[in-house]
Amino acid sequence: MINLAYDGSAIDGPAYLEVTDLAHLAPTWLDSLIVGWSTYGLALFAVLMLAAWWPARRAGLPAAVTALAVPVITVLAYGVNDLVKLAVREDRPCQSLHVITLEACPAPGDWSFPSNHAALAAGAAVALLFVSRRLGAVALVAAALMAASRVWVGAHYPHDVLAGFLVGVTVALLAAWTVRRNQDVLAERLGRGPLRPLLAAP
Repeated sequence: MINLAYDGSAIDGPAYLEVTDLAHLAPTWLDSLIVGWSTYGLALFAVLMLAAWWPARRAGLPAAVTALAVPVITVLAYGVNDLVKLAVREDRPCQSLHVITLEACPAPGDWSFPSNHAALAAGAAVALLFVSRRLGAVALVAAALMAASRVWVGAHYPHDVLAGFLVGVTVALLAAWTVRRNQDVLAERLGRGPLRPLLAAP
């Protein structure tokens, strides 16, 4: 069967191999920490979303609308990124380069470019900046660490995570700016509907 998937190893395959070689030489505790973060770290962004939304309810309906939009924007970033992934169809580096990685090599058809983890993390971080600069800054650092961890565990090339990060930032900037610009109108409409309990403190 002919493989029509894209091989991205010519872009930065050597850099990817340097990182994965370094991962194999690193202490076991460090690899375990990074694997854990790569696998479960996205949960932190959900916690940060809750931390941003809870006080926003007391700041008025417009602010609460912007906070409540963060998870929606994050999902939107994921959706756009996944469309790009399906269009490019790049094989995972562990398949193209036949290397042993910290994370089990995904099955063929689980495309690599761009990184969904990076897009989700970056999208959440940028959207959070529109609610709280402090929480957004924390999320941006966490997003950068998430992107880097995906290369360390062998799941993605560096260009995969950079592209995913860019997709997440771009989508979140456009979407969050649109919500912020129309937050008064959205607050008026949503404030009369079933979402009102989520927009105002009791």
